[in-house]
Amino acid sequence: MAKLPNIESAVVAEAKLRDYLLNPAHPRGAAKARFLMRFGFAPERLEELRGAFLAHVRANEISGSSQNDFGTIFEVDGELPSSDGRNPVVRVVWMLDNGETAPRLITMVPRTGRD
Repeated sequence: MAKLPNIESAVVAEAKLRDYLLNPAHPRGAAKARFLMRFGFAPERLEELRGAFLAHVRANEISGSSQNDFGTIFEVDGELPSSDGRNPVVRVVWMLDNGETAPRLITMVPRTGRD
């Protein structure tokens, strides 16, 4: 396939990292937080995870996409660079909202078989 469109403008919101993906108390994000923390990511070092997501999307091609009423959703699979060097395989989901040019991070899902 291809790379994420407008990859140079990709947005990884601090709130998405702090309040969802690295929040062990979040109703839907708790398991993701525990997963990420096993690989050395931590709420007090949000920039490290932001950099890992951006490196992930630059290194990997789109593995799937779909449309909804709000825009285009892109899935990108591959290794997530981690400080401990184990680099788990994850699917990172991005969305390019209708009328926007910058894709934004939606979520991350661990891929089975390699974590």
